[in-house]
Amino acid sequence: MASQSIQRNSKVILGMSGGVDSSVAAHLLLEAGYAVEGLFMKNWDEDDGTEYCSALEDLADAERVSKSLGIKLHTANFAAEYWDNVFEDFLTEYRASRTPNPDVLCNREIKFKQFVNYAERLGGDYIATGHYVRSLGQAEHYEILKGLDTNKDQTYFLQAVPRQQLEKCLFPLGDWQKKDVRACAERLGLHNHGRKDSTGICFIGERRFADFLSRYIKNKPGIIVDENNRAIGKHLGLHHYTIGQRQGINIGGIKGRREAPWYVAGKQIFDNRLIATQNESLLKGSWLRANEVNWLQNVRLPLRCNAKIRYRQSDQACRVSLASDGQLLVRFDTPQRAISPGQYVAFYLGDAMLGGARITTADTDPNLKVHDEQSQRQLPTNSE
Repeated sequence: MASQSIQRNSKVILGMSGGVDSSVAAHLLLEAGYAVEGLFMKNWDEDDGTEYCSALEDLADAERVSKSLGIKLHTANFAAEYWDNVFEDFLTEYRASRTPNPDVLCNREIKFKQFVNYAERLGGDYIATGHYVRSLGQAEHYEILKGLDTNKDQTYFLQAVPRQQLEKCLFPLGDWQKKDVRACAERLGLHNHGRKDSTGICFIGERRFADFLSRYIKNKPGIIVDENNRAIGKHLGLHHYTIGQRQGINIGGIKGRREAPWYVAGKQIFDNRLIATQNESLLKGSWLRANEVNWLQNVRLPLRCNAKIRYRQSDQACRVSLASDGQLLVRFDTPQRAISPGQYVAFYLGDAMLGGARITTADTDPNLKVHDEQSQRQLPTNSE
């Protein structure tokens, strides 16, 4: 379950969402001899009612499970902290036409910061979550490992959390398969054993993403061009589009062009142009730069390892070094599709996660080509 030696009756504060994962995690901790209390975190104030965000329903489920298991449930409102440290960053990134990942920041700023601090005030010896993650060792030998359920492994989302925060956490589900977690919940008679996994971001919910963004970011329509800078349509605003996106570009049939899908290939911020292509090979890049680096282990650069640029991506072999501007330079053995600035790259050696960083640029960025006097993409230099 965890790297720490179990001291019977040690107090654990478990993050409870009302879902099946945290519910079974609570049961496993009780079985292991811990004194367990739950904490339900409210991270968003539903100023538009409960139509989209299910916080009230989630709380009711968490209360029902806590009563069934005989544990105390605390509640905490971190909505202000979430707005300041996660949502404001989310908006800033979109205003800069990048694609953020608020789930990574939520783990760093809320679940493993505000939650940890609150749990300590409640007298918790440890905190625990229902993440599909494993931990191993202690002190300088501490490691975060992939969950054994490869389809549910959530290490990618913990890459930005400082190591000292992770060391305080127990991960009861790291060795479990999701189907077995549901089966366990059913055996225990928990009402939520068949509850659908939550997806997406609470504050967006089931509403159209474009409609939500338009509440906070003013649309700035512009021209869509192909890779040769020929106008082929109009866009609503660069912040509405993601590198590699196929749906929702609204490019109709164009005379003289083959019948094939169009993809977002890039954004020319200086003249508000969206670049689209029918050539998927243009979406692939062999390197990226990244900053906001968080190492969970002691590493020496340059480094050969694997990396993921998105959740559930298979491991990709790469070489990590230090670029001349102080950022990380990651060169992939195989070109990667749709490397998106604003997203995160996580690094691995086998099952162990080494850390992660936020992507700033990649060689698929059309702005690099536009500003290069020779109109060629140049591989960045490093400081080796």
